[in-house]
Amino acid sequence: MVNNGSKQNGEGRISVRDVEKVYDPEGVNVRALEECNMEIEPGEFVMMVGPSGCGKTTLLNAIAGFSNVTKGTILLDENVIAAPGLTQAPGADRIVVFQGGALFPWKTVLDNLIFGPVVQGKNKDEAVAEARKLMDKLGLNRNTEDMYPGNLSSGMKRQVEIIRALINNPKVLLLDEPFRALDSLSKNLMHEYLLEVFEITKKTIFFITHDLEEAVFLADRVLIMTTRPGTIKAEIKVDIPRPRNYKVLSTDRFAELKERAFEAVREEALKAFEAGERELA
Repeated sequence: MVNNGSKQNGEGRISVRDVEKVYDPEGVNVRALEECNMEIEPGEFVMMVGPSGCGKTTLLNAIAGFSNVTKGTILLDENVIAAPGLTQAPGADRIVVFQGGALFPWKTVLDNLIFGPVVQGKNKDEAVAEARKLMDKLGLNRNTEDMYPGNLSSGMKRQVEIIRALINNPKVLLLDEPFRALDSLSKNLMHEYLLEVFEITKKTIFFITHDLEEAVFLADRVLIMTTRPGTIKAEIKVDIPRPRNYKVLSTDRFAELKERAFEAVREEALKAFEAGERELA
């Protein structure tokens, strides 16, 4: 069951300390991350932006448990989850919502939602009751529960994926450009939906994106990553009050923050372009 106490109980702190990642150290020796450090507080919403190939996805994958690191450590609530020779397998404490989506097309919405809890041993009837309660709480129409993913709009699929992630009650929600393929209107609606979910659950969220407007609109802080090897170049604290809606997009403060992010990312993108770097990480 989702709770709304991540900020209060201190769960969900991500610590990235002097992390380095080298792909194929005996061969092409691609240095994806170097001296990468960041702290994400429990219940904080942090966005990361940077030029293509800068290592954003590499870092998210290491936090998720999909890959290890060459040097340094990553901790979740002071427990080491990644270090040289150590990768803590993905678990219910860190759930990823992917860019391409990961719903089972042969399962109904309800069966997709209860899949994780049932696999972990929860009674099916209890899982169904919990899924329906969460659907109601987070605004997913109960009429969709017997539908299959192929019959849902792109935005509704993303709603199901977010709720499926949250039903596992993770400490951290990791988002890998989940709205990238959506049309402009659907994307805007999903931004407001995710903000509502964040206000309700207060889960720690780490979200990587190329979209600067998305980053500033959603985040407590925006982290700017350098071109490869990636490290944190700068951070922008988004001091726009919550709760937020689309009206903040037309404010002077939003424009100022977006311009700061644009200038920082553009500088790194030019470096990458001049170096002829390809998108490897």
